[in-house]
Amino acid sequence: MIRSTPDMLVAGLTGGIGSGKSTVAALLAERGAVVVDADRLARDAVEVGTPGYRAVVERFGPSVVAPDGSLDRAALAGLVFEDPAALADLNAIVHPIVRAAIARRVAELEGTDAVVVLEIPLLVESKRTYGASVVLVVDCPEDVALRRLVGRGMDEADARRRMAAQVSRADRLAVADVVIDNSGTPAQLENSVDELWARFTDRRQPRDGDRPD
Repeated sequence: MIRSTPDMLVAGLTGGIGSGKSTVAALLAERGAVVVDADRLARDAVEVGTPGYRAVVERFGPSVVAPDGSLDRAALAGLVFEDPAALADLNAIVHPIVRAAIARRVAELEGTDAVVVLEIPLLVESKRTYGASVVLVVDCPEDVALRRLVGRGMDEADARRRMAAQVSRADRLAVADVVIDNSGTPAQLENSVDELWARFTDRRQPRDGDRPD
């Protein structure tokens, strides 16, 4: 349910790999939403010179440092992908920094009527709402997602491993307030986003009881 209020609305946006959540985030941004990208914040959290960078290098060693001094993200991913303990250690470094950055950005917009979209791939896995009053889940069948990933150049076996490491499609759908179907064409997705944006916009319109005498 989308709350009908002239105040700021915070929506959490998630979806499985290959579902098209970043495409939906971009379409919402085009219509006026303020998008907060958790993946971008996670990258910022470990930029060279930050406390997050130093903590990651201390934990995982020089093998995750690229020749230019930045983090070698592929090497880091290789270390944590099939090692739950290592992944937990990485998350313990990065996630608090990301949560704090999200909170700061949302706080900056308090008192406005902004539609704030928190694009968080691990929204369901984290079991956190991040202050969102509505959860948007971009959904498509797994075979469609796989076809998209392979079409972008990802190795099929790697794509299947990444999909298997996620929470299930059913688990994501179970927490959704709004499901955005992205199993069809780009035009159909645009129409779905237009309908969603109309609902967001409608909450901003004055009701009879809100008009001055």
